[in-house]
Amino acid sequence: MVLKRIISQIYRRLFNLVATVFPVRRHVVLFEAFNGKIPSDNPLYVYQALRTVHPEWKLVWGVKRDLVEGAKQKYPEMIIVPRFSIKWLKVAPVAEFWILNARMPYWLKKNRRTTYVQTWHGTPLKRLGIDIHNVSMPGTNTNDYRHNFATESKRWDYLIAPNEFSKKIFSRAFVFNNQFLDYGYPRNDRLVHQANDYKVIAKIKEKIVGNKKGRIILYAPTWRDDFFVRQGTYKMTLPFSLANFVNLLGEDDVLIIRPHYLVAASINIKGFEKKVRICVNEDINDLYLISDLLITDYSSVMFDYAILNRPMLFYPYDLAHYQDEIRGFYFDYNKVPGPVVTDEASFYEQIKVFLNKGLFSGYLERLGDFRKKFTTWERGTSSERVVKLIENISCNKKGRD
Repeated sequence: MVLKRIISQIYRRLFNLVATVFPVRRHVVLFEAFNGKIPSDNPLYVYQALRTVHPEWKLVWGVKRDLVEGAKQKYPEMIIVPRFSIKWLKVAPVAEFWILNARMPYWLKKNRRTTYVQTWHGTPLKRLGIDIHNVSMPGTNTNDYRHNFATESKRWDYLIAPNEFSKKIFSRAFVFNNQFLDYGYPRNDRLVHQANDYKVIAKIKEKIVGNKKGRIILYAPTWRDDFFVRQGTYKMTLPFSLANFVNLLGEDDVLIIRPHYLVAASINIKGFEKKVRICVNEDINDLYLISDLLITDYSSVMFDYAILNRPMLFYPYDLAHYQDEIRGFYFDYNKVPGPVVTDEASFYEQIKVFLNKGLFSGYLERLGDFRKKFTTWERGTSSERVVKLIENISCNKKGRD
């Protein structure tokens, strides 16, 4: 343990020395998603757009060591290096750009010539950053969490905002005073372009669930800060009976559960494999596109899914606890664009309504208002606009060198 701590300290000092002394390497870009997870989310879509127009640039993904092999298998064309390795040390402190959707450790110095584009990863319903009154995540406390967040956000040169609502919250919660990019999210470009592309949707559906028939119901609950048993060990118990749920479905209907990766292993679907899928590593856009109904609680998936103009059901079974004790919300939860149920019996009744009618007729106007508030910046051009920004910044740097 002592040796590991010494090695970590040496690595930090070396990283900061390289970032201080060495110039950036032009056209080298570091991408990371969710602190080193398999490439996904907004950074992945920026990567794909940048690689298309500049295949000659060196685009590198930092991935946690234990996920590297899986990442290479999924994306064999990518340059993938283990996060906090020697190879990562040769890239991260001297990259011309950082394109990330979560925080970089605050104790790592950013090269003064590196441009940090923070994409973030969702429109906030739950309180964020310094707005969280009581941080219950293991390994930190409220004061440290807020201080570290504010320290990190000062390094963001640009921050993507998906809508005006998020922009106002990000400015305060992240203590962000640099430049916003009012682009919408790169990950949502696909949803804009493929929402009604039924051939594409049919192919994705066949790949994920094995057939093109039947309805797909997507259950995507939020990550709860108090899901942990102890630091590093997490669990999740489904708030409904799989047997009861499956009994409501038609012959070809399928329930897809999209849990947080940390709790996926704790969900038991034994005996229901034909009607239930757990999808952790699939692109969530694929799951959105093939689903006919989204069931969620407090997750920001509601804002992305609204682009598709499809029905949503909200099942915040622990609403009082979550709202008052864990995070708190930025707007009246009862204004979400679909029925809200907090007990299991009501949950099944609303599932029956959807299966019989295909929608929740009393919520069409509310869904329309929700779309106007949260999706008008989503025009399918965000990735392209980020790439143009990167090109312009790199060109201007060359002129100053």
